[in-house]
Amino acid sequence: MLGVAVLGVGDIANTHIEAFCQLKNRCRIIALADVNIRKAEEKKKKYALDCDVTDDYRSLLEREDIQIVSICLPPALHCRAAVEFLDRGKHVLCEKPMAVSLEECDRMLKSAEKGHARLGIVAQNRFKQDVMKTKKLIDQGALGRLLYAQANSLWWRGDHYYDLCWRGTWEKEGGGCTFIHAVHHIDLFLWMMGEVESLQAMVDNQNHSGSEVEDVSMCMVRFKSGAAGTLVSSLLHHGEKQNLFIDGVKGSIEIPHYLSVSKQLQNGYPVCDEDVCRQLEEQYEAIPDLKYTGHTGQIEDFVAAVEQDREPLVSGKDGRLTMEFITAVYQSAFLGCRVNFPMTEVDPFYSKEGILKHTVKFHEKTKSVDSFADIGISVGGTL
Repeated sequence: MLGVAVLGVGDIANTHIEAFCQLKNRCRIIALADVNIRKAEEKKKKYALDCDVTDDYRSLLEREDIQIVSICLPPALHCRAAVEFLDRGKHVLCEKPMAVSLEECDRMLKSAEKGHARLGIVAQNRFKQDVMKTKKLIDQGALGRLLYAQANSLWWRGDHYYDLCWRGTWEKEGGGCTFIHAVHHIDLFLWMMGEVESLQAMVDNQNHSGSEVEDVSMCMVRFKSGAAGTLVSSLLHHGEKQNLFIDGVKGSIEIPHYLSVSKQLQNGYPVCDEDVCRQLEEQYEAIPDLKYTGHTGQIEDFVAAVEQDREPLVSGKDGRLTMEFITAVYQSAFLGCRVNFPMTEVDPFYSKEGILKHTVKFHEKTKSVDSFADIGISVGGTL
């Protein structure tokens, strides 16, 4: 039985707690930690947990009955907490984004190696049925050579979203919609398409006057395979619409799921190739369903990785690749240049200090509250 500590009991912690509770035969929540001890006590009561509660996670560092630490803290606190536990051999599952800079990501990876511990980064959308089946279909070569991908991370957030004290600041949150929301789609973008060669981007703030950070971003991508891609992230679209389009020589696939295959007429215009499309649909449907999905699917995989002493499906290295992409978007947008990969310590946006030096505050943050009422959040929309 693996002992679990959850650091931070904000809204996202609910999904972690619920997932660990579903795996009660393999792991048990030992402790909750939050600077707001009252909220931690309320969370303990809400889920009827038999666990300790503390306002200082450092009191858990030497606990031998804790093997897994689930970090649900604001992004600016991820690195410090993760490093302290990883150095002591504790396995860490960290909420996205991995950290607020590549320098912090590298510190986390080094600590995982030093402590011989597993490091996983939350990317729960990989554990959706249509996402996993799409990935396996691509890996089977069903679409042939990949040509182009387009990802849309379209959400709507009102001004009050940025009232939370750490949100909407480069210092405490680390970025805007690209960093906090599109992180999901960037992970899938890279997982499906492979390594990036270069990108160019722009960012802006159109409608959130109480936030320093961007509420819309766009980028054009060249993958090392030769494929091209575009990604748009926005908090301006009313509703929540996230999708991913992937075009290959043999056909196109979308998430949420849709398959299309065209063949040309004598004049080059398209007509649906129904036979090939049917074959691809059958190949897609033959891929087994996941037993667990979403956060539960990812947390089950992480628990299994600890049990089996293997890398989790979404590792610290994967988290760094996503952070590298996000960092490149900001470096390209604020310096007005194309960014070539890989990014290293010589890049001006490699460290948090470099990011704070070169980014621009679109607006001044005007409101600050410590927490919101526990009324629920959206964690995935349509993708």
